Amino acid sequence: MSHLLAPARRLTGLTDLALLVARVAVGVVLFAHGWQKGFEFTPAGTAGAFGEMGVPAAGLVAWYTMLAELIGGAALVLGVLTPVFALLNLLSMVGAFFLVHVANGVFVTANGYELVLSIAAALVAVAAFGAGRWSVDGFFLRTGERTGVTTGSQERTLVG
Repeated sequence: MSHLLAPARRLTGLTDLALLVARVAVGVVLFAHGWQKGFEFTPAGTAGAFGEMGVPAAGLVAWYTMLAELIGGAALVLGVLTPVFALLNLLSMVGAFFLVHVANGVFVTANGYELVLSIAAALVAVAAFGAGRWSVDGFFLRTGERTGVTTGSQERTLVG
């Protein structure tokens, strides 16, 4: 029964596959949103829209969000410094949730929070569990293990 409730405990590659799918999917969405803010809406247009939505320091927040989504989205797709970029984007999602979307209800068609909440949930998982083996981070973790270099803490496995 445990294999039905926690399949990754028996299928050792499933955790890495799940992390790959989650971080690539959320990375693509973030990158697309960052691209849109930077090159379709422009940073000035994004700042203006944020200001109209009541976001404090709208110009600064627009640049932060755009860069976090562009750079962080690409980093998540590749699995580079994954927990760091996940947390930087999670900060944006928390701000967007409380400052803009929560008062509009759930549905994105009414500018609600469903997309922001979904992205935030994926970012929490990726920040907590890392990129998985199939990533740049995973490559460096494996290389460090082969050369005897330690990172100062024991890595825990999700499987087993």
